[in-house]
Amino acid sequence: MDTLKKSPALPQSGTVDRFLPPESGLAMEAGRLDRPRERRRTPGSLERTLPFRRLFIFIGTALLTIAGGHEMYDVVKVGGVTVLEAILLAFFLVLLAWVAFSFMSALVGFFVLLTRRRGCLAIDRDGPLPELSSRTAMLLPTYNEDPHHLIARLRAMYEAVAATGHEAKFDWFLLSDTTDPDIWIHEEVAFIALRRACGAHRLYYRHRSDNTARKSGNIAAWIRRFGAAYDHMIVLDADSLMAGDTIVRLVHAMEANPAAALIQTQPVIVNARSLFSRLQQFAGRVYGPIIAAGNAWWHGPESNYWGHNAIIRVRAFAEAAGLPELRGRKPFGGHILSHDFVEAALMRRAGWAIYMVPALGGSFEEVPPSILDFAARDRRWCQGNLQHLAVLPARGLHWVSRLHLLTGIGSYITAPMWLIFLILGLLISLQAHFIRPEYFPKGFSLFPTWPQQDPVLAAWVFAATMGLLIVPKLLAYLALISQRAERASFAGTGRLLGGILSETLLAALIAPSMMIFQSKAVAEILLGRDAGWQVQRRSDGEVVNREIYRKLAVPTWCGLLMGLSAYAVSLPLLLWMSPVVIGLVFAVPLGLLTSSRLRTAGLFATPEDNHPPQVVLRANELAACARIEIAGALQQLRRDAELLNHHLGSLSHAGRRKFGQVDVPLATARTKIDECECFEEAVTWLDRSEVRALLGDPSALQRVLQMPRDGQL
Repeated sequence: MDTLKKSPALPQSGTVDRFLPPESGLAMEAGRLDRPRERRRTPGSLERTLPFRRLFIFIGTALLTIAGGHEMYDVVKVGGVTVLEAILLAFFLVLLAWVAFSFMSALVGFFVLLTRRRGCLAIDRDGPLPELSSRTAMLLPTYNEDPHHLIARLRAMYEAVAATGHEAKFDWFLLSDTTDPDIWIHEEVAFIALRRACGAHRLYYRHRSDNTARKSGNIAAWIRRFGAAYDHMIVLDADSLMAGDTIVRLVHAMEANPAAALIQTQPVIVNARSLFSRLQQFAGRVYGPIIAAGNAWWHGPESNYWGHNAIIRVRAFAEAAGLPELRGRKPFGGHILSHDFVEAALMRRAGWAIYMVPALGGSFEEVPPSILDFAARDRRWCQGNLQHLAVLPARGLHWVSRLHLLTGIGSYITAPMWLIFLILGLLISLQAHFIRPEYFPKGFSLFPTWPQQDPVLAAWVFAATMGLLIVPKLLAYLALISQRAERASFAGTGRLLGGILSETLLAALIAPSMMIFQSKAVAEILLGRDAGWQVQRRSDGEVVNREIYRKLAVPTWCGLLMGLSAYAVSLPLLLWMSPVVIGLVFAVPLGLLTSSRLRTAGLFATPEDNHPPQVVLRANELAACARIEIAGALQQLRRDAELLNHHLGSLSHAGRRKFGQVDVPLATARTKIDECECFEEAVTWLDRSEVRALLGDPSALQRVLQMPRDGQL
């Protein structure tokens, strides 16, 4: 890799007619999976206790799995273990280990919160704000998002940092990968208005015409062009919000811990409006703290990266986190979709520490408004996590980093495993019902062997497994009510308990449909279908009812088939499977119900609903303001000289095409322009891809904008 040299600092102010600062980049090569691991020492006290912490987690997981597996074996061993029963037992052991592993982390998190232990990286969240000496870039990548809401969130965060008095230490970059030409120009219009409103020149906009490697490529391209001027970068998502004091404290934590490459916050969900997003917001706020606290306790400096709302040391990222392009065809080959886990693993391999600070607060995000939108996002994440199968054997990765990758894979593989487990149970029941049992096994026997099952023992195994899933929710409740401030912010213990019970019931009904969606996603990926890069519907979006009917028909038919199969055996079996069957059969009504908007949060109100943080209030206030309405991209550029000047100025930074490379949409657009007599005719003839090509070519763009109008002929 090239030697990294830091270039001179950026000027303290920019010019109104420039969207970007002077370039000063860092070399960042494509990553390799065969590099050896570098070692850096963990802080002494943590280094001594971490092995015991991890041993506790894994011994507890093993003991719970062995105990449950032994009881399950007693259930299926009567009359001998058949092939189907052996497969069922194997699936049960894997799934139970998965549940037990999560349970142990939650159990540890409960005691961490109960005893108010400080994390591996303690950050004072209540003291006076520290002074900063480093420079930080705030990066907001976007892809075809609503510019109005995007700029509202960006402005709210900018003002929040300015209120701390540390605004001179931060520059803000809106990094656009937008492909829709109208949204592209709308972004520029909104960005000019933002700079004018803030009276600031630390706000920069860059549009990337080549969307190689999506978000990870967007960040890497910024590092190559501007990274050398900054010590740190805070990476955001289009729906991210962060409080000003949280941002300042994160930067100070990086300054105080020079061995740290990344510090991940725990984003809290806000702005939920539908019942489905309310459930996600409530669950994340109630159960998230004990899970995050437990993970941070035993992860230590080998924590993980969630892709946003985290601060990263630019030099560490440039040195170590360049992503490889995986061999083979999509969906397993190509650029890695879920890049965050891999980037954290590569930086840890290079000796840098990765920390999580769940107790810091002041970090927010939004969630999809319906089960269909959640499943669509999950489909992309599923493909990205399954790509990690190619990263797992990479040389030199820390074993905890490999475990993070394996956990991400398992979070999707377990869905079809649960489905297969249920189908195996049905097949065994159907076999026992319709196939005559063997009363006299081979060999001499005076008495017949009566096949029998122990329903009481089976019920105990089921109850114990459900306990591992439900007990963490009760522990989260106890942890919350043990803290007076948290208890008051949720408006009382009774209301909180009612919300937990309601959420548990609705989540249990939704879970079977998610199992079908995730199983379908895994199957599609194994069959070679690529997820692509779709625009995500945010919390203010609404789902059309016919889309719910169409996409939830598959879970419904699965539920009917499963219910009829269970009833063919016996009514008790149908009752036993009723939680899954009911959730699937009523998938469409549940989809309609959960996608509907709620006027009030009700039982699912969180502290952020009852006492909204200032940055959230400001972002929502700005989003409620009147939108800047624009005409089409070309029409807007023709009528707005200032916008055209900004747009053409930004194109000087665009990448040039290689010699001999033909831009087909641009060539087609030029041909159409030659055949048109006026501007209006050209606008009518050009499609979106051709307009986008024109926006990226100054000469062609000026040519079409200078065409006479229809009335001037």
